[in-house]
Amino acid sequence: MRLGILDIGSNTVHLLAADARPGGRPLATTSDRSVVRLMRFLTPEGAISEDGVQALVDAVTRARQVAETERVETLLATATSAVREALNGEEVIARIERALGQPLQVLTGEQEAELTFLAVRRWFGWDAGRILLLDIGGGSFEFAAGGDELPEVAASVPLGAGRMTVQFLPGDPPGEDAVELLRAHAREALAPVATKLNALPSPDHLVGSSKAIRSLANLAGREVSGLGFDRTVMSRSALKSWIPRLARIPASARQELPGITPDRTLQIVAAAVCLHTAMKLLDIDEIEVSPWALREGVLLRYTESMTWGGAGI
Repeated sequence: MRLGILDIGSNTVHLLAADARPGGRPLATTSDRSVVRLMRFLTPEGAISEDGVQALVDAVTRARQVAETERVETLLATATSAVREALNGEEVIARIERALGQPLQVLTGEQEAELTFLAVRRWFGWDAGRILLLDIGGGSFEFAAGGDELPEVAASVPLGAGRMTVQFLPGDPPGEDAVELLRAHAREALAPVATKLNALPSPDHLVGSSKAIRSLANLAGREVSGLGFDRTVMSRSALKSWIPRLARIPASARQELPGITPDRTLQIVAAAVCLHTAMKLLDIDEIEVSPWALREGVLLRYTESMTWGGAGI
């Protein structure tokens, strides 16, 4: 069957179409993205402005048309932190559902973490042992850890790259003083989660997922062989060395760097600062990068249960 996973995130509206069956590896057929950067449309009160809602509706309408063209049989539509936490979230959800012609599943932060963990677990396999996952989105930063398919700890912190850029790094370039303010905020926000995760048994694999982390790994990481396939790893020291350089140059120059796409260039400094802070608090020297994340987790959960929505997702 051909499934469509529509991920309405804080930075993009991303449609992934894939042929999938229970117990089989999904085969992606189409990937289509619209950049929305919702954080720039937040009012001081925390609502998404009319321009922002319209940008979402336009992106969702486009995704629906692509899904129809690709003969998607079932469309699984999800929304994450930006829509979930908006002051006018109910109105935004209603507008999106009208554009989609179907219900929208709004995920909690913990559900985001659990579904992403499922995807990473399947990518690395059962023999990988205990996994600690870090995933940076536009609005939130997810963590999950455990030795089974469901994590023992799943947490979400409102420390996404888009949100932190708007709040702490509005300048272009932001400069080192602003970076230090963000670093201090990140340490405080991450401390409770770090305490929980550090109390667990040591992980066998420390994994990063999401487009922001993949972009940073393209810049500061390296390719290694192992587990039967080539993988990308990124050290904390290499990431740290790039932060001052990224903070000193404007966004237009950042997108000329390896792996930094135009839709991530404004947010990449905040992503780097928050990721480095988390790695330091969790005593992580190096992370491996997973190509699978939330969308693949949604697909896997659906193909195995053939249900979607509600508390069980």
